Amino acid sequence: MIVKRACLKMVRIHRFSAVRPDARAAPRIAAVPYDVVTAEEAAACIRQNPFSFLRVSRADAELPLLSPRDERVYRKARETFQEFLDRGCLKRDPSPGMYLYRVSGKNGTFLGLAACVPVSDYEEDNIRRHELTRYDKEEDRTRHIDVVNAHSGPVVLLFRDPGGIHRELESLASRLEVPDAAVVLEDGSVHQIFCITGEGDLGRIEDLFAGVDRLYIADGHHRAKSAVNVAQKREAEGRLTPESTRFLSVLFSHDRVRIHGYSRMVTDLSGMTPGEFMNRLKTVFSVELYGAVDPQAFQITPRAPSPDDHVLHMYLGGIWYECTRKRVPGTDPIGALDVSVLQKEVLTGILGITDPRGDSRLQYLGGARPLADLEAMVDREGYAVAFSMQPVKIETVLRIADAGGIMPPKSTWFEPKLLSGMVVHTLD
Repeated sequence: MIVKRACLKMVRIHRFSAVRPDARAAPRIAAVPYDVVTAEEAAACIRQNPFSFLRVSRADAELPLLSPRDERVYRKARETFQEFLDRGCLKRDPSPGMYLYRVSGKNGTFLGLAACVPVSDYEEDNIRRHELTRYDKEEDRTRHIDVVNAHSGPVVLLFRDPGGIHRELESLASRLEVPDAAVVLEDGSVHQIFCITGEGDLGRIEDLFAGVDRLYIADGHHRAKSAVNVAQKREAEGRLTPESTRFLSVLFSHDRVRIHGYSRMVTDLSGMTPGEFMNRLKTVFSVELYGAVDPQAFQITPRAPSPDDHVLHMYLGGIWYECTRKRVPGTDPIGALDVSVLQKEVLTGILGITDPRGDSRLQYLGGARPLADLEAMVDREGYAVAFSMQPVKIETVLRIADAGGIMPPKSTWFEPKLLSGMVVHTLD
């Protein structure tokens, strides 16, 4: 159900004294977000690089015999964070400021502002969300933030630029020229941090953001909700600090990010042969052979794109097909999503997958991943069929968030993905 909301007050952004690596240490410290690697993958990274920030964000990787939710895991994360501070791998900036975070790669350049935002803006719905959080993941990050006493990874927030914010950030990056830290990843992308310390620059940014009435979570729904939980917990316990009423974010103009589709893969055809499944599918979609695709592309261009059609692409038996279906006028924004139609008509209606969050037969492959990876999951990894989805338009996501709607799981994959350890916000 979608609930209409009233117009709300303007959002607020805050300066903070970041804990971060210097230029020399950054390539060793910076790590992928905690939730994109398994414990085994994190352990392999740590063995190769004992300075990886995964030792803080995924401390369970170093304690494989313990439950990931064991209190000793969170204490280990805190101890490692303190060790990095004691050894000078991480240092606190002497005065509060803000930070430019720039990512440059083959998919473009993305420039955001690292600042803190109030927990109260989340509670008062000035920070909008479009996904549900899972309690287990929420509990994990809540405990992690509270014990480590830090937000170790940023929440990616979007704003509608009222005019001049992104231009000001670009001007700042140009004037600052040399980044305070830079990390080059294996794919050639470069992550850079620029410290903003000038009072004039900081005041100008704050004045520009005074025209922003709301923010939207693009990535980090669990991190945001967990930060709120920690603030509420500390308030109840009488140990609330000003910094624990805020959480770390990197803010991007909504038209300066990219959304990729989130592919679906199914392990079996629910007892049907490929031919039987195809016949069932043709009762709800028009299905045509697509032919060869670019294996390095992230998505498939529709043969005959039409705003009146739902379009998705299916990989079955080593062949790509284009599946189309006419849109039903008057459908609500969530029901009108391609992923909603796929779930209702195919995954549930034909294959009997009623729980898209919990059914082990259904798996997801998201983000900037080449179609070759999706083909390999069917050709070599034992999946029966895969569906490649078109990306959702950013305005659709914001419109659903504004209306109080919750999108189906794995509807969006936002780019850029930010590294952990480049900028950390402590709660003291």
